[in-house]
Amino acid sequence: MLDLPKLPAAHDERWPLAGVLVVDDEPGMRNFLEKTLRARVGHVQGAGSAEEADELVRRHRFDLVILDVNLPGKSGIAWLGELREQGYAGEVVLITAFADLDTAIEALRAGASDFILKPFRVAQILNAVRQCLERASLERENWVLRRSISQRTPPADGLMGGSLQIKGLKAALHRVAGVGSTVLLTGESGTGKELAALALHRHSARADALFVPVSCATMSPELIESELFGHAQGAFAGAGASRDGLFVYAQGGTLFLDEIGELPLALQSTLLRALEDRRIRPVGSEQEIPVDVRIVAATNRPLAPEVDAGRFRKDLYYRLQVVEITLPPLRAHKEDIGELVEHFIATLAPQLGLPPFRVTAEELAYLRQYDWPGNVRELRNLIERSLILGGLNVSALYQRIDEMRGAPPPLELPTDLQTLEKQHILAVLESVGGDKSRAAQLLGISRRTLERRVAEWGSS
Repeated sequence: MLDLPKLPAAHDERWPLAGVLVVDDEPGMRNFLEKTLRARVGHVQGAGSAEEADELVRRHRFDLVILDVNLPGKSGIAWLGELREQGYAGEVVLITAFADLDTAIEALRAGASDFILKPFRVAQILNAVRQCLERASLERENWVLRRSISQRTPPADGLMGGSLQIKGLKAALHRVAGVGSTVLLTGESGTGKELAALALHRHSARADALFVPVSCATMSPELIESELFGHAQGAFAGAGASRDGLFVYAQGGTLFLDEIGELPLALQSTLLRALEDRRIRPVGSEQEIPVDVRIVAATNRPLAPEVDAGRFRKDLYYRLQVVEITLPPLRAHKEDIGELVEHFIATLAPQLGLPPFRVTAEELAYLRQYDWPGNVRELRNLIERSLILGGLNVSALYQRIDEMRGAPPPLELPTDLQTLEKQHILAVLESVGGDKSRAAQLLGISRRTLERRVAEWGSS
């Protein structure tokens, strides 16, 4: 009879959420490993042969396989080679009581992550398992980071400010963060919905896990299911290897679905099923993967009319709308513009390698006359453009305020601001050798507006 060490109590140290398969023909060892690991990682299953393991791998997803080399029938190393050929990319720890250097080399060539000799200490196997799972978790984090950088998602600074609207929003987010319910964020484009979702994540019990943002509007409709749920090897043309989806990458954390209204109707039922069952199925796979993910969705247009028009599922809408929080547009809290401007200048100037500039009280008053249809994002873009051009780019706003008021008459500008605008436009024109098209592009106005301004100055 196998003499097993006493099972240690699961410590409080946080382990990555994962699925583990134990393949060993000795029932005592298999049961011991299952019990030891189940207290730490959650989902653990066992098999006594490669054939039993094959069946489990087809039905379930495993982040790690603990595999005995000496199995009845097909050896562990032979089965590992087949597993890798089938596209399994998870971690594998080989264990054996009979090994030599050649066996160890063969195991590593077959794709083993680690190789442990029996009898082993409990701490030894736990350390190997933990290292494998943390390595897999780190790879997912790096992938999410690279993805975020490649998308160049602009920082959402819409929650800055001391106005009553922003204070109320922050209070609502703090209140909901610890509940764990699905949240629907609504509000105009540029109001900072991604930052609100990030605030929910950071103040929740999931803060130590990943926050994974994804825009349903920018993903290809043909690939969005694979992006969210993953795919098996050969599931479609170009799927040379299996790959985890964003649900798996967000395991234990928060998945932020921006522009949820753009999700294809055919995929909405799949998402609803994932939310209800807390399980997903990768494209082209028979596996069902349990997931523990909080969903925060966002939309910049009301979903109720989309439901009425049959473009958005009613049941999914109600499932997402457990808690709905609306972010205010910038025109509703213009008193925060000064703080936002200072913040953008202070953060963007070092990033661009450019000197900051000072905004006068008159210029700030002028900024508060504009209704900012692009909200905080539009204000940020204005400050970035102004840093590049060496001063506040008021000319772009001049045209927009005229258009918003439906009239070409000029806004009553202070004389010093009129002079600033004239000097700024003429300086830009000079810098591009008089090219009015290029100057208008840099100024953010139409060529016609630029020509009208120059003509006015020429006649004065």
